Amino acid sequence: MNPSRALIKGVVCGVRVEDIQEPLMREIRYLDKLVDELAKGKAMDKILRI
Repeated sequence: MNPSRALIKGVVCGVRVEDIQEPLMREIRYLDKLVDELAKGKAMDKILRI
């Protein structure tokens, strides 16, 4: 996993990614968010907010 994944912010399925307490669920939501945004055609730096 990319160390920059913690920079992913936003809402997936009505839940804010950064507010999820359980580590495994947070990792799953990071991947979910990444796939959703890439499918929409967003650039990786916009998703990671670098």
